[in-house]
Amino acid sequence: MLRERENSISISKDINTNLKKIKEVLKDCDDIVYREFTVGERRFKFAIVYVDGLTDKILVSDYVLESLMHQARGLEPNPNSVKNNLYELVKNGNIAITELKEVETLNEAIDNVLAGETILLVNRYQKIIIISSRGWPVRGLNEPQTETVIRGARDGFVETLKVNTTLVRRRIRDSKLKIKNMQIGRRSKTDVAVLYIEDVANKELIEEVIKRLKTIRVDVVLESGIIEQFIEDNWMSPFPQVENTERPDAVAAALYEGRVAILIDNTPFALVVPVTISTLLQSSEDYYERWIIASLIRVLRYIASLIALLLPSIYIAVTAYHPGMLPTQLALYVAATREGVPFPAIIEAFIMEVTIELLREAGMRLSGPIGTTIGIVGGLVIGQAAVEAGIVSPMMVIIVALTTIASFAIPSYNIATGFRFVRFGIMIFSALLGLYGIMLALLIIGIHLVRLESFGVPYMSPYVSFSETYSDLKDSVVRMPIQTMKKRPRFTNVYDKDRIFSDSEE
Repeated sequence: MLRERENSISISKDINTNLKKIKEVLKDCDDIVYREFTVGERRFKFAIVYVDGLTDKILVSDYVLESLMHQARGLEPNPNSVKNNLYELVKNGNIAITELKEVETLNEAIDNVLAGETILLVNRYQKIIIISSRGWPVRGLNEPQTETVIRGARDGFVETLKVNTTLVRRRIRDSKLKIKNMQIGRRSKTDVAVLYIEDVANKELIEEVIKRLKTIRVDVVLESGIIEQFIEDNWMSPFPQVENTERPDAVAAALYEGRVAILIDNTPFALVVPVTISTLLQSSEDYYERWIIASLIRVLRYIASLIALLLPSIYIAVTAYHPGMLPTQLALYVAATREGVPFPAIIEAFIMEVTIELLREAGMRLSGPIGTTIGIVGGLVIGQAAVEAGIVSPMMVIIVALTTIASFAIPSYNIATGFRFVRFGIMIFSALLGLYGIMLALLIIGIHLVRLESFGVPYMSPYVSFSETYSDLKDSVVRMPIQTMKKRPRFTNVYDKDRIFSDSEE
């Protein structure tokens, strides 16, 4: 109902009436600037309205006010004459701004004011000119702290949508790159851009993305994570079905693969769909290094994922149920180190895992140097103190340390968090049934992953579908030479499948 009342606000021919209505809607907003002035020999009345801090005041002063107040003095208002229509003369001949548009309702004008634009009202005319004048402070382009690379671009997204779309457009000089803008959030009216390459991305995927975005019914969108939770297929899953990244080169690479990117104003994190578990374990740097090095790093990354997921559970199962699997000397050493520990292995593991999670969280919330110090010193001091106090065994400290290091080797924070969550469940299964419990937990997780989808794409692609064939497996656990990766990934069902072509095809 509130929105319907706003839509009913029409523009009057009297400028004073329009200003009064705008001031009623924006009552008690002291950062709104109203500037009234006259033009022409007959002192025809004009007014501009903008938000102080969101608008480039120098641009408005030099290219709007100066042009109208000095260069347009000879204009005479005559609404009945097409040749001398003051509104058209002002719009087309006296405002030296590259981007202008018109609106015919006051609520549209107010929305543009709150978005950082300047509105120009002309007396006796039932239209309002929107002047593009956004000029709020912008953070400089820096390397994303969460996705650092040794070799690759050093620029990252910022909190301004236009800057982010420019960073992508700079990398994709293709007329087929399309950017569709929309607003989400009944109150926040957050600007959102959907990016795709028209002749590469599947049309059904594009329509599904836009459809899900348009069905979002929420009053405020402050960060991309809110949109991510609305558009993902299974919100009960601990595994992310939407990729987020701060790197423009990662978004450009995804668009070239036929995927769709979503950029949101006020956040440096872009969303990319669809996503598979294979893409989440990849890094932009994988394609900038030679294939042998990149493949070894990827294999190491998969091994780190297994360690982060299973190592504490294997320790619990072996010490509690299957000590005979260990070599005799190692089994005796483990038993000796656990002799004074009053807790079973599962409690011991939970104590150390929760402690590490607390240290990790504390380190993330503090500034860089302090956070690093808290993580290192806290881990060393608490680990050593826990061993000396007899609460945990030295082997458990080593296990938890290896698990934590392995989790940091996973490039995607979201999938690493999913592994951390699932790890606690596997630990409970291993405490109940030993290695059989681990196998049962892995079976349950495997069934879930096989059934999981991201915008209609199987989450476990290319490992579960024979339609992807050998070409997609070239860019999975290992990364084959670039020269052999002639086809784009098939899991998105792209239109233009060729990535490498001959001179005759060019």
